[in-house]
Amino acid sequence: MFGKLKASLGIGAAKVDTVLESMSVFQGETLKGIVHIQGGDVEQQIDAINLKLCTEVKVESDDSVSYQDFIIGKIQAVQPFTIQPGENKQVPFEMKLDDETPITALNALKNQCHVWVETTLDIDFAIDPKDRDFVEVKPLPVAGKIISAIEQAGFAMVKADVEKGHLRGSNFSSKSGCYQEIEFRNSGFINKKEIELSFILDGGVMHCLAEVDRSLSMRGDQYVSFTLSLNASDAEIGSAVNRVLSV
Repeated sequence: MFGKLKASLGIGAAKVDTVLESMSVFQGETLKGIVHIQGGDVEQQIDAINLKLCTEVKVESDDSVSYQDFIIGKIQAVQPFTIQPGENKQVPFEMKLDDETPITALNALKNQCHVWVETTLDIDFAIDPKDRDFVEVKPLPVAGKIISAIEQAGFAMVKADVEKGHLRGSNFSSKSGCYQEIEFRNSGFINKKEIELSFILDGGVMHCLAEVDRSLSMRGDQYVSFTLSLNASDAEIGSAVNRVLSV
């Protein structure tokens, strides 16, 4: 009885450790791994193994900015089971990245984009053991080429973050409840410009929304949106980027 009481407080309870097959994936790919559960000092009922794909989002109000964890996707790996004292159980899993999962592999001066998998054992009357594993999310080639084209035009990537809310382009809108902004600035004085770029992967296409701010312009922020196939040619990518640069 005393052992069960301690386990409910997290002392001598089952432990969880998720091992990912790869810590680095491209947008839209599938994460694969194994959840290792090590039994504690007493028999315990595991009601579920929950895996959540998470990021950190910026939340802006009238007078403050805060950050909070945001769940992009989740799966339940197994049905309820009992783990015996000292038993080691391994549970394989697969979790497809939500199409709108932020890119984290960015060469920004201030990169605030993080993605991780949080694994939780659901145990009755106990502190749920947790494990957090960070994942590098790389841009698909079409997104990488758009970024490179903007940088080659003289813009530096200065900041990247994830904001809570939705985006809407001319023929698309986001669905996840959060969106990424990648900010670029050039070094010009007369033609000083900032570009905030957001990608929305949607199956076989990549949507893009660019917000362009010219410091000496009287027109305010301008928006340019476009959609490219994932196998778009360099010419198609160049034409789309030129629309942004010409604003």
